Amino acid sequence: MKARILKTEVDYDAALQQIEALWDAASGTPEADAAELWTLLIERYEAQHHPIDIPDPISAIKFRMEQQNLKPKELVPFIGSKSRVSEVLSGKRPLSLSMIRRLHMDLGIPAEVLLQDKRVPLAPELAGIEWNRFPLAELVKRAWFPAFDGKPRDFEEQAEEMLGPLLFPGGRDCREYALAARQRIRKNSKTDDYALWAWQGRVLNLAARADVGDYDPKAMTRDFIRSVIGLSCLDEGPLLARQMLAKSGIPFVALHYLRGTHLDGAAMPRPDGKPVIALTLRHDRLDNFWFTLAHELAHVVMHLAKGDHRTFLDDLDDIPTNNAKETEADKLAAETLVSEREWNASPIRQKPTDANIRALARRLNIHPAIVAGRVRFERKDYQAFNHLVGNRVVRKMFPSHLAGDVA
Repeated sequence: MKARILKTEVDYDAALQQIEALWDAASGTPEADAAELWTLLIERYEAQHHPIDIPDPISAIKFRMEQQNLKPKELVPFIGSKSRVSEVLSGKRPLSLSMIRRLHMDLGIPAEVLLQDKRVPLAPELAGIEWNRFPLAELVKRAWFPAFDGKPRDFEEQAEEMLGPLLFPGGRDCREYALAARQRIRKNSKTDDYALWAWQGRVLNLAARADVGDYDPKAMTRDFIRSVIGLSCLDEGPLLARQMLAKSGIPFVALHYLRGTHLDGAAMPRPDGKPVIALTLRHDRLDNFWFTLAHELAHVVMHLAKGDHRTFLDDLDDIPTNNAKETEADKLAAETLVSEREWNASPIRQKPTDANIRALARRLNIHPAIVAGRVRFERKDYQAFNHLVGNRVVRKMFPSHLAGDVA
């Protein structure tokens, strides 16, 4: 029989007979070379058609314990407390990546057995990350990780495997971008860098799932912002704005802020280059929604569409005055919402009444909340015209933002 690729069980049985006939061939002879070739062909066929099942990880741990005469308490350095060792050996607690690394490195148990997958290598430890510094309980409560069905206090043990895909979407390390952007927000506040990192990772994770149209950076103009803001005069304006952005290739994410992030919104590039706009809705008012959206759109028009691929994380209550790009975005947003020419020509500056606010809003075809918000800002009186700024309206349109959050 001539050596060839084995395709059937008949071929396989015939190859085994060939090996048997050549078993005693002397080294260096043509017969020995033929035996080696048949061996390779048989191994290839067996790998494809008769794979050996990976042993159960708990059985592998117990086997190694028996080999090395280890007692359960001697697994504490690799697994944790005595109770965790007991739960792991009884199958009540899954192995975490940190456990797998220690069992593999120190006890020599094959990583593919512990991982239960021959195809996936054991990921190296992510250096410099203090997993317990993330707001783990809040992330679990908000159902960011539906695959996790344990108690919040147990999440820290699995934090690396659960948070890893979130923090490195598409292989991109959000930490670098979040911490760089952190320098542009609330310079006097105690910003939680880990919460900031998690929030941004979640935004990009949700944005990656968004079904959006083609994106044309050349279409990103002041007129585009104005067309989006024009939807504000409609009752479902925020939802329609999200739809319009999606058609223009821009994922919109409504993701409630995490404590310590001090964010109103953000503009950032998705790994494929499409810009992402995210709002936290921490101020549940229409005036805040539309100004924040205009501000982030200004970042898209003036910066992201021009090739600046940095992340802009914005606290609009406290924008550093020495940040040129934030000042640019602020000015373009304000001018697009209500131009200085229209503002100066209106009697609203000298006489800010309900009637004048509504009249200017009608002339500009925008929601009165936007004009009322401008009056409040100009006069530094944030209690005025509360009945016009659309209190407790926006979050109702994004009802899932406190749970799984909305993309």
